[in-house]
Amino acid sequence: MPHDATSDDHQTRIEDLLGRMTVEEKLGQLQQLAWAWNTGPGGGGTADVEAAARKGLLGSVLNVVGAANSNALQRIAVEESRLGIPLVFGLDVIHGFHTTFPIPLAQAAAFDPAVTRTDGEVSAAEARSNGIHWTFSPMMDVTHEPRWGRIAESTGEDPYLAARYAVAKVHGYQGGDPSDLSAPDRVAACAKHFAAYGGAEGGRDYNTVDVSEQRLRNLYLPPFEAAVEAGAATVMAAFNTISGVPAHANAHTLTGILKQDWGFDGVVVSDWTGVRELIAHGNAADEADAGRLALSAGVDMEMVSTTFADHGRSLLDSGALRQDRLDDAVARVLRLKLRLGLFERPYVDEAAAITAPSTRTRAAARAAAGRCMVLLKNEDGVLPLDAGIVRSLAVVGPFADSGDLLGTWSLPGAPEAVPVLRGLREALPDADVTHARGVPADGPDTSGLAEAVAVAAAADAVVVVVGEPPAVSGEAAVRSDLRLPGRQEELVAAVAATGTPCVVVLVGGRPLTIGAWADRVPAIVMAWHPGIEAGPAVADVLTGAVAPGGKLPVTFPRTVGQIPLYHNHERTGRPYDPATPQEKYVSKYLDIADGPQFPFGHGLSYTTFALGDPALSRERITTDELHAGATVEVAVPVRNTGARDGEEVVQLYVQDPAASIAQPVRRLRGFRRIRLAAGEERTVRFTLGAADVGFWTNDPAGVHTVEPGEIHLHTGTSSHTHARQTLLIT
Repeated sequence: MPHDATSDDHQTRIEDLLGRMTVEEKLGQLQQLAWAWNTGPGGGGTADVEAAARKGLLGSVLNVVGAANSNALQRIAVEESRLGIPLVFGLDVIHGFHTTFPIPLAQAAAFDPAVTRTDGEVSAAEARSNGIHWTFSPMMDVTHEPRWGRIAESTGEDPYLAARYAVAKVHGYQGGDPSDLSAPDRVAACAKHFAAYGGAEGGRDYNTVDVSEQRLRNLYLPPFEAAVEAGAATVMAAFNTISGVPAHANAHTLTGILKQDWGFDGVVVSDWTGVRELIAHGNAADEADAGRLALSAGVDMEMVSTTFADHGRSLLDSGALRQDRLDDAVARVLRLKLRLGLFERPYVDEAAAITAPSTRTRAAARAAAGRCMVLLKNEDGVLPLDAGIVRSLAVVGPFADSGDLLGTWSLPGAPEAVPVLRGLREALPDADVTHARGVPADGPDTSGLAEAVAVAAAADAVVVVVGEPPAVSGEAAVRSDLRLPGRQEELVAAVAATGTPCVVVLVGGRPLTIGAWADRVPAIVMAWHPGIEAGPAVADVLTGAVAPGGKLPVTFPRTVGQIPLYHNHERTGRPYDPATPQEKYVSKYLDIADGPQFPFGHGLSYTTFALGDPALSRERITTDELHAGATVEVAVPVRNTGARDGEEVVQLYVQDPAASIAQPVRRLRGFRRIRLAAGEERTVRFTLGAADVGFWTNDPAGVHTVEPGEIHLHTGTSSHTHARQTLLIT
C-alpha cells in the first residue's frame, strides 16, 4: 500500500492503543463471536456477546442485522468498555443484502466484471446503512468440482476469470482507496477461502486437498493475489488441509505467501470454528495447541471458537506464543477499524438505513441477471419468442411460479424473487399464458403431470422451468447425482413429446447433467439462480428484449462419472484424438462420448458472429524483454454476420506445447464481451505479458518462470476453438 499521511496517523494511534492495552484486551480484539443466528456447529449467545463487549474483550461480531441492533451493541463497546474500542460487524453479504443479485457463479457467466462490481456497490450501500462494516465475500475458490455445493458461491473453474472478478468485487465493496473505507456506502471485503478449498476431494465440503506447489500457485492462488493487489481488507482461512497441513495452521500460505511475499497488511480471519477444528483434523492436541498453531501461522482473528482468548495468556507466559505475533495481530484488527472510520463514526444513522430494494437497485439486478444467462441450445429458431406468432404460451414446471430463485446465501428477510410466470405474462400481455406445475421440485409425485402435458399440447409454445432448489446448493450441500431432482426429467420428456415448440429454462447453482433429455428439446437457457428479478430477466432473454451473451464459466459434464472435467486440464502422454475414436489405449471412457455436454466458454446468441484469424503485434520476443515488462498485442476481427444486434464474448487462450512442467492444454488469458449491430465489424485487442505466457514452478519459495519456445495463441468464442497464431519466445 502506498505511504501516506493517513497510514502514519493510523500507525501512531495503533501504537498508542497497544501501549495501553492489557494482554486480555489484546486477545479480546482477536475474538469474533456470533450474535443471533448460526452458520455452523455451536451457537451464539447474545448475553455472552454483550458481556464481552462491556469488558473490552471483543473485537468483532457477526450476524448482527439492523441499524438499531448494531448501534445498541456498539454503544456498549464504545461507551462502557475501558478503552472504548469499537466493534466491527460482519455478515455474509454474498450477492446482495436487500437487493439479491444472481449467484456469483451466474455473475461469472456474464464474462463481464462490471456485473459483479455493481452487485458489490449496491450490497455495500445497503449493508453499511444497516450497521454492517465487513462482508465475507468475494469467494475466490477455483474449482473443478460441480458436486461441491459452494461452486454456486464461486466464479467457476478458471483462475484468470476468477481473478478479474476478484478485483471487480473488491472495488465494488470498498471503492478505489483501500486505506479509507469510512464512506457510508463502503464495506471491507474478505477474499476467501485461503487456500485451495475448491479442490476438496470428492467435492465434499470441508474435505482435504492434496496439491503440488505449482498447482497451488498456478490454479488456486492467482485470484487471491489479484484481490490482495486490489486492496482487499481481509482474507479468510479455508476449512481444508493443504497437502496435510490445515489451512488455519498453514504458515507457508498464511504468512510466507500472503503476508511476506504479497505484503498483505490486513486481517486474516478464521472460518466458523476453524481454529478449534484443528483438533478434529488431527493437527492440534487440544484447544490451547489449536490456538497456538493458528495464531503462530498467521490467523489474526478467531471466528466463534475461543481458543485465542481462553489460552492466549498461558501461551504467552510459557513462551509458546510470541508477544510480537500477538501485537501484530491486534495491530491488524485496529488498522481495519481505523480504515473503516469506526473510531470517529462508530454508529450508523438509523433514519437513513436502507430497508428495501429500490426501483434503481431492482433494475440493476434485472440487468445483471439478463447478462448472466447462457443460451445453451437454440434449434429451429424457437427463441426468441415472437409476440406476433406466440398467441398462447404454456409455462410449466416446479419453478415456473416460484419465488425460490434467489440462490444460496440470500439473507433472511430478503424479498422473494419475481416468478418467471409473472415475468412472461408482463412481457407478453396479448398472449394467453397458461400454467401448470407438473411435478414438485423433488420427490416422487407425478399427479400433476397430465395437466402440464395438456396445457403444453394446447399452446403455441411451452416454457418448462426446471432445475435444483437453492437449498441443495451452497455450503454443506454436496450432491453425488447432478441430474434434475425428483421427477423433473419425466416432465421435460412428456412435454417435449407433445410436439409443441419447447424451451427449457434451467435454474440451479451448479452445472447439471442434462444429457438424458437435452437432445429432446430445441432450446435450453441456463438461468442459474437469477436473484430478485428472476422472472422479468428470464422474460427479457426469452423474448429477445435482452440479447443473450453469457458464457459458461464452468464445464457441463455429460455424466457425473466424468468429474473432474475442465477445460484447463494438463496434457497426457496418450491423449484422446477424435480422428481415431476406435483407439483403445488412450485417455477416454469406454461407455460415453469424449468431452463435455457443453464446454467452458460456450454460449450462443440470437445472431451469428465470425472471427478472423488473430494477428500479433510481433511474432518473436525474448525472455529478458518479457521480464522487463514488454508485451505482445493480439488483435482479433469480429463481425456480426446475422440479422439481429447481439453480444459476443471473444476469448483468448494460450498453450505452451513444450515446458519443463506439463502445462494445461489451454489457459484463458483474455476475454472481452462486445455488442455489435447486425453487419457491424470491430477488432478486439488483448495484451499478453510475462504473467500470461509463464508459469510457477514447484519451488516452495515461489519462482515464476518464462521459458524459451513456442507459445500457441488460440482465439474464439469458447474453449473449443482452433484459430491459432504462434509466438516465439527466445
